[in-house]
Amino acid sequence: MKTKTLRFRMMVLFCTVVSVLLVASYLAFWGLLAHEIPSQLNHQLQETGRLLIADVAAEPDAHDIERLDIPGEFFELLDANGHVLQQSRNLPAPINLNHLDSAATYATYQVADVGEGQSVRVAIIPFEQANQKRFLAVAIPTFGTNRVLDTFGRIVLILFPISLLLTAGISMIYVGRSLRPIADLTRHAASMARRVTQSQGFWEPLPVATPHDELGQLAETFNDLFRGVDSAVRQLRQFVTDASHELRTPIAVLHGETELLLSKSRTAEEYQKTLTVFDDELKKLTRMVEGLFTLSMADAGQLHLESEPLYINEVLEEACALVSSRARKKGIAILRQLDQEFPYNGDEAFLHQLFLIFLDNAIKYSPEKSVIDVTLEQVEGTIRVSFQDHGVGISAEHLPFVFERFYRAAPSAAGDSHSGGLGLAIAQAIARAQGGAIECSSAVGLGSNFTVVLPLVPTSKIDTPEPSKQKLIMG
Repeated sequence: MKTKTLRFRMMVLFCTVVSVLLVASYLAFWGLLAHEIPSQLNHQLQETGRLLIADVAAEPDAHDIERLDIPGEFFELLDANGHVLQQSRNLPAPINLNHLDSAATYATYQVADVGEGQSVRVAIIPFEQANQKRFLAVAIPTFGTNRVLDTFGRIVLILFPISLLLTAGISMIYVGRSLRPIADLTRHAASMARRVTQSQGFWEPLPVATPHDELGQLAETFNDLFRGVDSAVRQLRQFVTDASHELRTPIAVLHGETELLLSKSRTAEEYQKTLTVFDDELKKLTRMVEGLFTLSMADAGQLHLESEPLYINEVLEEACALVSSRARKKGIAILRQLDQEFPYNGDEAFLHQLFLIFLDNAIKYSPEKSVIDVTLEQVEGTIRVSFQDHGVGISAEHLPFVFERFYRAAPSAAGDSHSGGLGLAIAQAIARAQGGAIECSSAVGLGSNFTVVLPLVPTSKIDTPEPSKQKLIMG
């Protein structure tokens, strides 16, 4: 109903505009015609009078005017006072002039009448005859010109309603075809709304009938928008599902330990053992909640990092020192190539967390008595920090998804989960907020190599670095 109403309104608007343009065009054409016909008559009268004046002025005593009998043309010779001196033979009565300007020096034109009210167009041309001022009046009947204008008016009265009817028909067809894609888009959008209401899914592309016009581009834009919204909704659903699954495990452990603890009296050692389990699970929950908070801030574009002068090699040294105890437990050596100092502007706390994530993962998935290579270098205006382990590696089908939240390509050998499956997602969020990126290459059984690529920002002032630390931490 709304589409039909819009179609009717557009048709009425189109017809109104066209009718106004037609009326204006007809009036303009009629005005030009009404102006051009008298102008042509004036020119004809002046040319006829000019030729006749040449003969009359040369022979003052001749009566050439009285001998003239030209059909459709009348002539009078007047003196300076307007008295008729001569008139053509076919003139039934003197021309009833409206006025005569005796001082005129150029031809004047007017409409007068002759005899029984016959309307004529008159040109009054002044000239000299024997040193006396004379006027030659040349007249032509105007019934022909009036008939032309009247005929044109009647034709306009016939053509105008026909033009409006044709315009209405054309506009109805054109508007209908123009609004058909809009109606299709409306029906499709309503169908999508019903699908969402009935929980039957969300995304279904809008039809694009003509991709190169405005409506086609609008449909493509909506498709891009809906595609992004659908992706965000699916990601949100998957995130909620994964988060619920990850949170369920520590909560179930806490609940089970609590029930077991309360089932009967326990010794102090048993209470201490249970509280240790509580502490481990609560730490996991804390890390997971903190990770979710960091990711939510990144998704909202509110993960604001400080920009302070630092030495990135020192931050990397500190991160390696913090994980050295864990590496020693597995006999893993962290071999660092940090011989050069790299001044940088960035957030030290987040960079520290970023490096810890990759070091923790490298230790977690590396076999005992292996080596982790940590390198820092500057390449083409970027700082590249690489973490190479020789662990289980990641298969090609898992590699595109390792930065998704709660995604694990391989189980941890130690059974530890430092970030609850959020580590690489947090690392990617921090790297992007810092203006960088993360590259990953891996092979099953050969290990993985994660490289943090950060833009090199020159610093004008950096504190004096601390003395260099030991480059090799052995387990």
